[in-house]
Amino acid sequence: MIHVVAVITAKPGLRAQVLEVFNANRAAVLAEEGCIEYGATVDAQGVPTSKASFGPDTFVVIEKWESLAALQAHAVAPHMAAYGAKTKELTESRLIHVLEPV
Repeated sequence: MIHVVAVITAKPGLRAQVLEVFNANRAAVLAEEGCIEYGATVDAQGVPTSKASFGPDTFVVIEKWESLAALQAHAVAPHMAAYGAKTKELTESRLIHVLEPV
């Protein structure tokens, strides 16, 4: 199994717009062969901010894939290319962490 933690930071004030595009694409990703989990998360409300907080412009995508091959196929899927094109001008940065259980 492969885990992915993707930290996506939108340009200031644009997180909601990026999440709208993300959510519109989510069903296509969940339908991909090998996709186990794919969802966006944000800092929990009611928790005091700290150095570890992501802030109002960032969201974190938590993903699980059956295999590295499934993740690699996801990366080149046409709907992901379309997602990238739609969010390119709205996004400040993307940090993708690909992990495996020990």
